[in-house]
Amino acid sequence: MNLVEFVLDREFVALNDLLRLAGLCDSGGMGKAIVASGEVTVDGEVELRKTAKIRAGQVVRWGDAEIRVRGAD
Repeated sequence: MNLVEFVLDREFVALNDLLRLAGLCDSGGMGKAIVASGEVTVDGEVELRKTAKIRAGQVVRWGDAEIRVRGAD
């Protein structure tokens, strides 16, 4: 499994943007397509909202990648 720790420097990040910022895709549009595929989970639940607000403490999974979102401390 590819583990990515993403440091959030604001209140939240849109799910499609998180996939791009974490290096799992090349653009926000590609991130939207990935979310629409139904293969992305947030905290273990399938998430279909492309711009769902992802906050510190949440875990996003897609394929063999896991993104753990944490605050900037």
